[in-house]
Amino acid sequence: MTVKKQVSLWKHELEDVLGSKVNEFKLLDYSKAAPEDVWNCLVDKVWKGDPEKSLHEVVQDIFHLNPNLFMTFLTQQSWRDNNLQESLDALLGNEKTD
Repeated sequence: MTVKKQVSLWKHELEDVLGSKVNEFKLLDYSKAAPEDVWNCLVDKVWKGDPEKSLHEVVQDIFHLNPNLFMTFLTQQSWRDNNLQESLDALLGNEKTD
């Protein structure tokens, strides 16, 4: 019988798998890859939340994460972070200096 639980509950058991994926991305010259970024990408783009999956399904999803999808996710996160900072600066009356 296969045990299924929400993917977030498997996270602590997947540190080595996430580390392996990060190493793969670093070999592909994605030097800023981090396990938390890989995890967040999967939650946002692959799983779209916290679905129930078996451990082998989660491991498979991690190993099959496409570098292009990962880089798209990081780019979108960067845009969101920049837009958030600009919005906060505008609300607080901070002027941008270039």
